[in-house]
Amino acid sequence: MTRFTLDDLRRILCEGAGDSGALDGDITDVTFTDLGYDSLALLELSSRVEREYAVSIPDGAALAMRTPGGAVAYVNERLTASA
Repeated sequence: MTRFTLDDLRRILCEGAGDSGALDGDITDVTFTDLGYDSLALLELSSRVEREYAVSIPDGAALAMRTPGGAVAYVNERLTASA
């Protein structure tokens, strides 16, 4: 089964918004807001994850993902549910 990792999240965010040093280090529990990502960036993240991982992320779910760790956990739950 495919797993979604923190490195996958970093890659997708950097591709969508350009390279960001804010994603270095342990960002698992840092809010996306504190990392400089707004709701549009989270919608872009959701869209890219849906395309790349063939998993459905309901409208509004992206906005509920507050931290990178929370986003990784949520995507992996969706991947498990769709398997």
